[in-house]
Amino acid sequence: MKRAELLPVSGSGLCDLSQARLVDYLTTIIDDREVPETDEEWNERLCALGFMVEREDGPPACTIAGLILFGYRPRRLLRHAGIRWMCFEGEEKTYDAIDDQVLEGPLVDLWQVLSGGRELVEKELIKRLADAIRPFVSEEADQVEESMRRERRWHYPLEALREGVVNALTHRDWTRYEEIEVVRYADRIEILSPGALQNGMTVEKMIAGQRVPRNLLISETLRDYSYSDARGMGVRNKIIPLMRAHNGVDPEFEATEDYLRLTLRRGSAPRPRGT
Repeated sequence: MKRAELLPVSGSGLCDLSQARLVDYLTTIIDDREVPETDEEWNERLCALGFMVEREDGPPACTIAGLILFGYRPRRLLRHAGIRWMCFEGEEKTYDAIDDQVLEGPLVDLWQVLSGGRELVEKELIKRLADAIRPFVSEEADQVEESMRRERRWHYPLEALREGVVNALTHRDWTRYEEIEVVRYADRIEILSPGALQNGMTVEKMIAGQRVPRNLLISETLRDYSYSDARGMGVRNKIIPLMRAHNGVDPEFEATEDYLRLTLRRGSAPRPRGT
């Protein structure tokens, strides 16, 4: 059975993928200097990589993986791509959210090469999420440092949040038409990834470090960019120890037939981190 991430996205084509991102991926990330020149060459290369797929009734289409990694606007063609971010004052969802938005964009940065090196032109989706949630999960300290900057104190380890979102993106079930949710409450943050755990995986096995990626191509590509743990041990080696060091409270995992929920408790006083 073909993995869902390799299924074609209806109505998509080569024009929906950012060629600048693809060129950077080939030449800089995986060190492949043979860059396609024509549309036909691009279609052939991307089909071989799994980012596009041949069709009997027309030109190649983007796969789900190709579109969410390199697409200009993935949600235009794949409505459940992106991340739903919500923030509430209390400990439950209410009608009056402090912030509620759907963030979209590809999963990899857009860079340009200048004489002095590479320069970031456009941030990937997880960085956009980090920018959106920053005011709600951190605060400036009252005192000014010697450098004349105010130290920023984080209510949660930023790297643990990032790893949790990366895991949600790489392990979610793309056959389910819900978005990933990241929700901040007064006492916790929840990251909800659509779909049940697969292939006999359990929360206990996941915490122990067992790895069964649902979306292998997405996972491997994000590792190419060093966006995720190279060994696939982010839960055991990052999220759990970071939360223990932050406030002594272990992360909580809840697996159902519909979703996997990661809960990070705010716990004690926020810890400092540079801005």
